Amino acid sequence: MADGRDDTLPNLVADLLPPIDRNRLFEVTPSEHPPRVLLLYGSVRARSYSRLLTFEAERLLCRFGAETRVFDPSGLPLPDDADTSHPKVQELRDLCAWSEAQVWCSPERHGAMTGIMKAQIDWIPLSLGAVRPTQGKVLALMQVSGGSQSFNAVNQMRVLGRWMRMVTIPNQSSVPKAFLEFDEAGRMKPSALYDRVVDVMEELTKFTLLLRDRAGYLVDRYSERKESAAELSKRVNQRSI
Repeated sequence: MADGRDDTLPNLVADLLPPIDRNRLFEVTPSEHPPRVLLLYGSVRARSYSRLLTFEAERLLCRFGAETRVFDPSGLPLPDDADTSHPKVQELRDLCAWSEAQVWCSPERHGAMTGIMKAQIDWIPLSLGAVRPTQGKVLALMQVSGGSQSFNAVNQMRVLGRWMRMVTIPNQSSVPKAFLEFDEAGRMKPSALYDRVVDVMEELTKFTLLLRDRAGYLVDRYSERKESAAELSKRVNQRSI
């Protein structure tokens, strides 16, 4: 450094921190298959507005060329109240592994996301052996409210998305007084609120196309490389098995 300050990094394992590989960021051969998007909603009511909003989002994603799957949470057990071999748990985890992006849509109940929404997220682990089911996947957030507009549920889910190591897009949708926004057939009426849903799904598709082939490199962490190297060294140097 020009001012004479010490520029050494004595705590760094230099071999585990190579220069940023611009080729891996920019010279990427894009995947040809449609973006794979999993959609989750947080209510099992007969007329569930979070489900109706999710279906609207799915239609838009298909319009943008995505391949979609919607998970029905009905029958999913409470977290830790069943084994992971439960069919609904396996279905959810398989869909999560399949997806490259996700949409989470929850009603706001008592100022928070619903327990049904949280239960789905809680059944998705941070890691399954060497596989991280959510790391690097793109996430979009939506909520519906029975009263005036609120952002409590999307804000909570944004925290969860970060905790699940997902890339959560900046835009989001909140639909107040949702019972007024859908017609008898369950289709969302034209409005600025509908236009926002279009914005969010368009943005999700763009982010997914941009990031899905780079996700592995973008979320590759120095601390995890260091931990893996230490475990490998311990394994290789052990005297007996």
